Amino acid sequence: MVILKGIPSILTPELLYVLAQMGHGDELGVGIPELLKAILKLFPLDTYDDSAAVMDLVQSDKLKGLKVPVWDQYSDLLKQAGSDGNFKFVERFAFYERAKKAFAVVATGETALYGNLIIKKGVIPPDEQC
Repeated sequence: MVILKGIPSILTPELLYVLAQMGHGDELGVGIPELLKAILKLFPLDTYDDSAAVMDLVQSDKLKGLKVPVWDQYSDLLKQAGSDGNFKFVERFAFYERAKKAFAVVATGETALYGNLIIKKGVIPPDEQC
């Protein structure tokens, strides 16, 4: 793999190509905090719509009071990227359908329960462009 200055090595050339092809409003499914952190260094989040979505707990997990610690990590990373850190909770089957329509899905091997995440690309404000 070719390593470039300023580009996290976790971002493969293929993934960088996909990120560059994406337009405003396109969605990307990701699932691991380290990769999310790297992507958010390059990826402007949508500020006009929900910039991130996770699969909501199914009813039986809600009744059990299941906690999803990885969501706190996602929220912190989204805040660091300039978002409010909130994400939309999407019903399980609606999440699957939304993921099918995403511009790209990144298979990460994430094992956290409810660890799937969809992020929506925004635009880079003129004052932040090079």
